[in-house]
Amino acid sequence: MNFWREQYKLQRLVRRTLFVMALLIFFIWVVFPFYWMVATSVRPNAELYARRVSLLPQQFTLEHYETELNRYQFGVRLRNSLVVASATTILTITVSSLGAFSVTRMRYRGRATIARSILFVYLIPGSLLFIPLYIIVYTVGLANTLTSLVVTYLTFSIPFCTWMLMGYFKAIPKDMEEAAMIDGCTRLQTFYKILLPLSAPGLVAAGIFAFTLSWNEFLYALIFITSSRLQTVPVGLASHIVADIYMWGPLMAGSTMAAIPVIILYMLAQRALVQGLFAGSVRG
Repeated sequence: MNFWREQYKLQRLVRRTLFVMALLIFFIWVVFPFYWMVATSVRPNAELYARRVSLLPQQFTLEHYETELNRYQFGVRLRNSLVVASATTILTITVSSLGAFSVTRMRYRGRATIARSILFVYLIPGSLLFIPLYIIVYTVGLANTLTSLVVTYLTFSIPFCTWMLMGYFKAIPKDMEEAAMIDGCTRLQTFYKILLPLSAPGLVAAGIFAFTLSWNEFLYALIFITSSRLQTVPVGLASHIVADIYMWGPLMAGSTMAAIPVIILYMLAQRALVQGLFAGSVRG
């Protein structure tokens, strides 16, 4: 009896050790690139381009941050990215919530086809759409404007967020809305007084997705914007690479500053994000 008990304890110890080791490896795999980015941004050029680079910076400097902010106008690009990402997020949440409400709560012909096509539209690669989208943007006179980015980003943020909110709305019982309608509320009033407050975690998850997608987008921002004063952060960071020359110091400094807003956003909305993603996977 004691032998089997010892064997069981040994197996539990081995499993726990393997789990901790796997978790540690995964943690290093995720965190180390970010650490190396920050460490590179504070190394002087003499150490940065030396034959051997140590794991820890031997000297500390902020010259790369000064170069990025002053010479490369990171603040202007940061403002442009914030404007585009914020506008895209607000419009995405507004349209996606109304679209998901229409598909999940209202009855009309073709509703099932619309629900299926929403996800299919999101699956279309953006590299296939930038030429026709640019023709449309140029024709209507929006070329080289931040508005063109907002309009085009909506083409891939709205379908996914609508699909995600559809699953979340389906998980909310209809009884509360029906009771509100019996008390005199209209269909639209039940939407913003009942459904939206109950689906707040899902809205937060959809908003973070839309913001992150707009914040990191590079292809459309590179093609639609030709003026340097309207460039977004990803395009500005790409300008640090000229042929085979990589300006590692300013590039890593800009990447570190660009990651801070998204990190803060995820930290503030972490709980709502997890709840929203899990609830959005429920199907009624």
